[in-house]
Amino acid sequence: MTDPLRTRLLHAITGHVIFDGWGPDSFAMAASDCDVTLGDAKAACPRGALDLAADFHKAGDVVMLTAANKMPLTEMRIRDRVAALVMARLDAAEDKELVRRGSSLFALPGNASEGAALIWGTADAIWTALGDTSEDGNWYSKRAVLSGVYGSTVLYWLGDETPDHQATREFLDRRIENVMQFEKAKAQAQKLPFVGGLISSVMSNVKAPGTATRDDLPGSLNNRT
Repeated sequence: MTDPLRTRLLHAITGHVIFDGWGPDSFAMAASDCDVTLGDAKAACPRGALDLAADFHKAGDVVMLTAANKMPLTEMRIRDRVAALVMARLDAAEDKELVRRGSSLFALPGNASEGAALIWGTADAIWTALGDTSEDGNWYSKRAVLSGVYGSTVLYWLGDETPDHQATREFLDRRIENVMQFEKAKAQAQKLPFVGGLISSVMSNVKAPGTATRDDLPGSLNNRT
């Protein structure tokens, strides 16, 4: 269950992040706006603004999934479904500056692994919403590839000023097309003598260990909201 104070702090901090970033000053001002002591605020968010930045990202995933429920996804090609959800995820951001500041925060060495986990969580949410039932190596590779596509698209989107972010959609379509071409090439290569066996051998080595589950992945966010 989400901590009500933590939710209040998230709403309060966004107005300060635009000017001061996801840092201690913004966190202190958010606590003040919520009429709570800094100690109480830190009890709800032990890592301060970093916790709220992560919550902000996860909240965007929830908005995206809500939008997905209203889309005629079954009528679309798979590439169009993926593109629609990525664009919906970008639309879920309240303000580009909040995302820009968050990108800077999670680019720091100490926060990079969590930033990668959050992006993986978004990719996982998209594939899950699309009904992905792949297992083992395919489950990992789909999310890894989409994480890369999503991350590069976010960076492009931050600088896009075209109406309705049309340029971003075109950029995204090109990235997806690149992936599709790679998958076609891989499928063709598997038909060649020896190559198919080699690829299968490589993929077998990235299967989840016998004692591991998807929840063991650093990007498999069990508390995704």
